Amino acid sequence: MTATTPEQTISDARQRIDALDDRIIGLIQERMAVSAVIQETRITSGGRRVHLSREMEILDRYRQALGKPGTPLAMTLLELCRGRI
Repeated sequence: MTATTPEQTISDARQRIDALDDRIIGLIQERMAVSAVIQETRITSGGRRVHLSREMEILDRYRQALGKPGTPLAMTLLELCRGRI
């Protein structure tokens, strides 16, 4: 049995984090594309670009799942997906 050094453990964990970050970024880009479809559809059908009650649901979902830091994370995600309001 070979022992793993602390440096190797850290290096392996960082590679895993990098892989996770790549997946998260890809999911955010996918979310942005889906959000653009929703906004375009809403606008062309005479609606508003932003649906505030839906955004409140998203903020609450992130806060419940991640605690207090979930709210600014959700706000950043919403801003990426719909732009500043």
